[in-house]
Amino acid sequence: MLKALKKMFGKSEVEQLAAESAAPVMQPPAPIPAPVPAPAAPVKAETARPTQAEPAAAKPRRERKPKPQASTWKLEDFVVEPQEGKTRFHDFKLSAELMHAIHDLGFPYCTPIQAQVLGFTLRGQDAIGRAQTGTGKTAAFLISIITQLQQTPPPKERYMGEPRALIIAPTRELVVQIAKDAAALTKYTGLNVMTFVGGMDYDKQLKALEARHCDILVATPGRLLDFNQRGEVHLDMVEVMVLDEADRMLDMGFIPQVRQIIRQTPPKAERQTLLFSATFTEDVMNLAKQWTTNPAIVEIEPENVASETVEQHVYAVAGSDKYKLLYNLVTENKWERVIVFANRKDEVRRIEERLVRDGVNAAQLSGDVPQHKRIRTLENFREGRITVLVATDVAGRGIHIDGISHVINFTLPEDPDDYVHRIGRTGRAGTSGVSISFAGEDDSYQLPAIEELLGRKISCEMPPTELLKAVPKRHG
Repeated sequence: MLKALKKMFGKSEVEQLAAESAAPVMQPPAPIPAPVPAPAAPVKAETARPTQAEPAAAKPRRERKPKPQASTWKLEDFVVEPQEGKTRFHDFKLSAELMHAIHDLGFPYCTPIQAQVLGFTLRGQDAIGRAQTGTGKTAAFLISIITQLQQTPPPKERYMGEPRALIIAPTRELVVQIAKDAAALTKYTGLNVMTFVGGMDYDKQLKALEARHCDILVATPGRLLDFNQRGEVHLDMVEVMVLDEADRMLDMGFIPQVRQIIRQTPPKAERQTLLFSATFTEDVMNLAKQWTTNPAIVEIEPENVASETVEQHVYAVAGSDKYKLLYNLVTENKWERVIVFANRKDEVRRIEERLVRDGVNAAQLSGDVPQHKRIRTLENFREGRITVLVATDVAGRGIHIDGISHVINFTLPEDPDDYVHRIGRTGRAGTSGVSISFAGEDDSYQLPAIEELLGRKISCEMPPTELLKAVPKRHG
């Protein structure tokens, strides 16, 4: 990896970064100087924007929400005791408003990627981070963004559709989750968070944009480009840009759209850019070289590729018996919160339809489901009104729900990394979970690659006979 990075970014720089990264991950960093504000965008002439000047004249712009007064808050109220080998958020000299929100969320100590990334980004440096979902990377870049926006006053001349921070993510569910985390962290700052995703009412999103200034914009590439091309959103004041799950955006073919978006932002030397990816492929590193300036490179290896809190099973089962096995597992054990993964959207639909027909409270999550229904489905699943959620890998990447007891791989994924991602939906927040994979004649050949990634064998067993009994016919 270092050879590739040296070729990309230059030998001396990578060696320096490698030396820095060799330091203990969780040791408190040196006191962070105030980040250097990004160079101001050139003062623009008083020319009207074609689609915004007219509406603005007809409809007065709403004043920004006043910042909640922090006079009653003291940083000392949010300080936790030092603990050997751990970095406290307090060690980064964050604002009282931000510390209050972090305290409300119950996060006293940084995760490894937070401790490393914040040490660079709070100084205004670009960063490339390799980390899996669930490592805390979202909070790392949100804390950096919020600190930058708090320390650098917004320009006096500012249009409603000019975000100061931009976060691009590949899926609607991930955008919604990031925005939810951003809303929690900006709770006491007065900063505004907005989301743009496809599948939601365009006019409703436009009205929200026209009603108040946008500080942090979280968006999928397609819908953001749509707003930008219509002249509703202007990206020339972006101070911080985050590209999350860059490898997934590559896989989904979004990079041409992302390139168009980035051309509308200030030059890379005049903005801070943070790029996160689960893998550092050659394509990802090429994008990083194009879009970042002298980035810090942070790689967080998970302690185990698959969490020790997840008990993994593989059942050797004929394709014709898979549905019977699924139905009996769920109903005989009276499981209450299960995710079933399948590789194709049509497969997801068929499984969900059969479960519902057979009396199981199930719902599907795939690209074919309208966005408003997807959001409602996730909420119902989170609140226990849905027992079984059937999903594709793309839709499943936005599922961050505690209390999922079981993950079932109805079909084994073609990409071993997706296996790790799937089973990571359970066993979260220190709880235990179980994953069960069905290995049929059509997909059992995927097992060796999964075992190679895990670094160990997964024993393949025959399912108990009683779990293969016929599904009872329902009457009425």
